[in-house]
Amino acid sequence: MSAQPLKYRRILLKLSGEALMGNEDYGIDPKVIQALAAEIVEAQRAGAEIGLVIGGGNIFRGAGLAAAGMDRVTGDHMGMLATVINALAMADALEKAGGFARVMSAIKINEVCEDYIRRRAIRHMEKGRIALFAAGTGNPFFTTDSAAALRASEVGADLLLKATKVDGIYDADPKKNPGARRYDRLTYDDVIARNLQVMDTAAFALCRDNKVPLRIYDMMQAGALMRILRGEPLGTLVDAG
Repeated sequence: MSAQPLKYRRILLKLSGEALMGNEDYGIDPKVIQALAAEIVEAQRAGAEIGLVIGGGNIFRGAGLAAAGMDRVTGDHMGMLATVINALAMADALEKAGGFARVMSAIKINEVCEDYIRRRAIRHMEKGRIALFAAGTGNPFFTTDSAAALRASEVGADLLLKATKVDGIYDADPKKNPGARRYDRLTYDDVIARNLQVMDTAAFALCRDNKVPLRIYDMMQAGALMRILRGEPLGTLVDAG
């Protein structure tokens, strides 16, 4: 029996830096990054073209540093460097899992990774390499959520996936409110109007304006990535409606 075909061919996967911590207090949990890498390589081998954006909150978060009194631009630059560290770690895990990866940075750091060039990024993905987009957009005041929406738009992704520790978007925090209701599907405008802050408003607006559907799902659910790529409606879908 042949494998079920993929519904989505080119995807952009957004991982938070905090997701890499697992149960650790700081940094990267090797078991978590290895498990994620195995799922991503499986998806690539099934025919998916994959771009990846990882946050830096497990190391530094620019907004948090600014709130503590640091200059915001300096803090954001530190956060960008943290995402490069995470991207290099993930690239290593992907290659140990049998995949091929290229780290591309929005800021020049040529001794450790390539510059982000749109056409080269698309070529990497077409050639079966997993492209990791580091350093956010390269600009302060923009989150890695916005970077993910921007890169998804630039490379023509069929779907932007945000992997979280929650199985979708809720009308309240499900950890604090057991009666919180999960949405199966929302429009971009619904999310912005209701201020459902699973991603920042700029990221949702970029997805809306460039018609990139977004799915929020639980990254801790084994096999979830392949199930989504084959069309299963896990988590919450955000699109034009």
